[in-house]
Amino acid sequence: MQIRHINPQEIEAESFRIIEEELGAHNFSSAEFAVLRRVIHATGDFSFAENIRFGNNPIAAGLQAIRSGRNILTDVQMAASGISKAMLAKYGGKVICRVSDEYTAALAREKQWTRSEAAMELAAGDNIGIVAIGNAPTALLRTIKMLAQARVGFHPELIIGVPVGFVNAAESKELLNQKQFPYITTLGRKGGTPVAVAMVNALLRLL
Repeated sequence: MQIRHINPQEIEAESFRIIEEELGAHNFSSAEFAVLRRVIHATGDFSFAENIRFGNNPIAAGLQAIRSGRNILTDVQMAASGISKAMLAKYGGKVICRVSDEYTAALAREKQWTRSEAAMELAAGDNIGIVAIGNAPTALLRTIKMLAQARVGFHPELIIGVPVGFVNAAESKELLNQKQFPYITTLGRKGGTPVAVAMVNALLRLL
């Protein structure tokens, strides 16, 4: 084993070089690859190159949402913490997560929903441009339902749906993959909050 010595400011660039070298030839556009590369960088998992899906020109839609100063809605606080708020603030947007709001728990009990599901409903009128879900399949299913119902005030330009797990994770993402609005997802059980955060931060850096 040989430990490499590299300047701290060069670590990310070298990581990206290794990813590009190991992944090899691909059919992703340059913008799609920028998103995928950051996902692989965040997870160390090259299998995302096989199961990532970009539907209905999602990158252009996401960039437009950010440029327009619209907000980003997440399903859990961990995602909200990981998104670069400083970069988003340059365009007037902010990150919103209502999973810990006092009324969220009450609504979840009343409706027999998960807290993440209730949080999606409560944020419907918060000028949401991007929904980024990496943890709760119920949050993704609720988001899809809200879009199908044409909920007043809720018209995000991009859905990032990458919940992880064994109960309805793969199914919710397969459902998203069948929709006609802009989305980015990863099929199967793999996903997670770090993946959702990586995708959002990749979009911010594309600007």
